[in-house]
Amino acid sequence: MIDFKKLAQEYGTPLYVYDFDYMTQQYEELKEAFRGRKSIIAYAVKANSNLSVVRHFAKMGSGADCVSIGEVRRAFLAGIPAYKIIFSGVGKSDDEIREAIERDILYINVESEAELDRVELIAKELGKVSRISVRVNPNIDPKTHPYISTGLHDNKFGVDLDSAKRMYIRANNSKHLDPVGIHFHIGSQLTELDPIREASEIVADLVRSLQAVDIELKFFDIGGGLGIKYDNEITIKPYDYAQAILGTLTALDMTILCEPGRFLTANAGYFITKVLYEKQNGVKRFVVVDGAMNDLLRPSLYNAYHEIEAITESEGALREADIVGPVCESGDFFAKDYKLPPLKHNDLLVIKSAGAYGFGMGSNYNTRGRSAEVAVEGGEARLIRKRESFDDLIALEKEFLEN
Repeated sequence: MIDFKKLAQEYGTPLYVYDFDYMTQQYEELKEAFRGRKSIIAYAVKANSNLSVVRHFAKMGSGADCVSIGEVRRAFLAGIPAYKIIFSGVGKSDDEIREAIERDILYINVESEAELDRVELIAKELGKVSRISVRVNPNIDPKTHPYISTGLHDNKFGVDLDSAKRMYIRANNSKHLDPVGIHFHIGSQLTELDPIREASEIVADLVRSLQAVDIELKFFDIGGGLGIKYDNEITIKPYDYAQAILGTLTALDMTILCEPGRFLTANAGYFITKVLYEKQNGVKRFVVVDGAMNDLLRPSLYNAYHEIEAITESEGALREADIVGPVCESGDFFAKDYKLPPLKHNDLLVIKSAGAYGFGMGSNYNTRGRSAEVAVEGGEARLIRKRESFDDLIALEKEFLEN
C-alpha cells in the first residue's frame, strides 16, 4: 500500500506518484502475451515522458514510440538503443526528420505522400538511406472517444490503402528509402477486440499484396491503444489481444511491434491534491483543492472520469460535490457531482489512474508551477522531478525585461 499522506507531507501537493512495480507487472504481462513470436514492446513516450519512467522500461528491454524529436532525445537519454526507437507523428519538421535519420533510429513512420517526399529529399541531402514505415488508416471505427480515435478517414492520421501501396512501391524504387515496416493505430483506450482484429486483417492483406510485387516488410507495427479500467470498463486481456493480432498474420514472418502507453502507466499513477476548503453556492457544493486543470487536464478536456479517494478523519454522509481548482476557468474541475464525505482544510484527495496523459499534458497557465513527481518501487519512494519554482517559470523571459 502507498502511504499517500506521508508522501504529501514529505513532497508537498499537488503531487504525482507512480507505482513502478505496477508498471513492471503490466509490461511483463504484455510481453508474455506475444511470447510465441518475435516482438518489440515500444513504450509510447507521450503517455508519461518522465525520464525515470522511460528508463524503467528501457531496463526491461523496451523500445520507444516517439512523436517528436524531443521524445526521441528522451529515449536516447533514458538508455533505449537506436534500433528500438520509432519516430511517428503527422507533422514532422525538416529538422526533426534530419536528426532522426542522422541518429539511425529503427524507422520513421510516414503519415503522407508529402512527408515521404521530405524524408527522401533529406536522406538524399545527407547521403543516407532512411528506413521507413507507412502508417495505414484502415478506416475502422475504434468505438472510443472521438478525440482519441485515429483510424477513420475523418482523422488526420495515416493514409488510405491505395495511397499506402503507391508509397511503398515508390520507396522500394528509391535509392534513399528503405521500406521495412507497416503501421496502424486506430485509437486510444480501446476496449473492443473486433475493430482491432478487423484493422489487422486489412493491413495484413496489404502486406501480402506488397509481397506479390516483391516488397518484403520486416515489422508489423500494431500501434497501441489497449484500454484500461478507469470506471466500469470491461477491458481486453493482453493474451486475447495478441491472439487476435497473430490470427491475422498467417504465413507472414514479421516482427510484431507494439506501442503501449496508457496500458503500462495509467493505473500506476496517482495525483494527490490538498483540500483548501468547501464552498456552498445555494444547493451546490464545491470542494476547492490546490491542484488544477493545468496539473491534470483530462477531466476538462475529455470530461474523463477518474476514481477519487478522500483521505480524511471526518465522518458523515456522502454528498455530491464538484471538485474544482484555483485556475480562473469554469472548466477547471476534476469531477462533477462526485459523492464525498465532509472535508476540511488539509484533507487529501487521491485522483487515480493518473499515470498517463497527466503530467505530460500539464501547463503553466495562471503562472502555476507544475507538480513534483515521485516514484515508488519496492516500498521506497524517490523524487524523479522537482516541483517547479517561480524562478523556473520566468527563466526564459527575465533577461528580456526592459529597464
